[in-house]
Amino acid sequence: MKGWFFIVVLLFLGTGGLSAQTLNPPGPLGSERNLYMMNKQVDQFVHRFNMEEGPSGRLLSKTDKRYHNNALRRKLLPYLFDRSNPRTAGKLQKYFIADVTNKKHPFYLNFHDKNWYAEVSATFDDDGQPMTLILFLTVEKEGLGSKWIISNVYDTELHRLFPPENEAGHMKYFLHPQSHEIDFMNLNKALDDPKHVEYYAATNYHPDYLTLFFYLVKTGKLKFEHINSVKFHFLQIPHWYFELSYFNRNTSNSGWLISYLKYVSKKEKAQLINFFRSCSTK
Repeated sequence: MKGWFFIVVLLFLGTGGLSAQTLNPPGPLGSERNLYMMNKQVDQFVHRFNMEEGPSGRLLSKTDKRYHNNALRRKLLPYLFDRSNPRTAGKLQKYFIADVTNKKHPFYLNFHDKNWYAEVSATFDDDGQPMTLILFLTVEKEGLGSKWIISNVYDTELHRLFPPENEAGHMKYFLHPQSHEIDFMNLNKALDDPKHVEYYAATNYHPDYLTLFFYLVKTGKLKFEHINSVKFHFLQIPHWYFELSYFNRNTSNSGWLISYLKYVSKKEKAQLINFFRSCSTK
């Protein structure tokens, strides 16, 4: 009864196809089959995406004919998507699968690759009031291994402190070029107006929310309480961006699945990466 997901693989090797009835066996087999077919861990999702896992759940040897077998990947990748979500189905999904299983330049996921990020929703105590922050984390090399690091933080309240700057604001709020001749006495005008104080920085200044977050934690203003949810953002594959979310349901289409898929330009991908990374880490 073990390894239903890769029994599917073996059936493909032996018959070249698979019926819907085989994927959804009736009777008491269903719940146990669902357990083996679900992507219980992110690493398992990656191994299945790459076709690196065997019927017993163990990693395949690189000499195994199934290892990175793109014909099998084309058959199995649709089952790594949230099949209840129309945004990840249809032609877009087919184009994505055709792209990552291309015979000349197939693409595989790697834990140590750059540009994949965890998104963690966490609740903090803010002077007795609950406050939800979004933390972004990414993998960084450390000696012979690696570690997860916090790459950025997002919160609507923090971002309201620094609304988008505009040219008119910089023209209205500035220190006169001859301020040095009066020993910068006019700094009081800038520092007594906290709402607009950022306009007195360089025109290319961007607030560093990660440093602000660390300051609030170090000073005890924010105290961690608990994790609410986790999902992942993958941007390693050229022209593509997808999200990985966890679905806890009693079906074969459960566990870690692709919940959002988009074809993106280089500019769009760069904008996404900038959103997940603090300006202090660029």
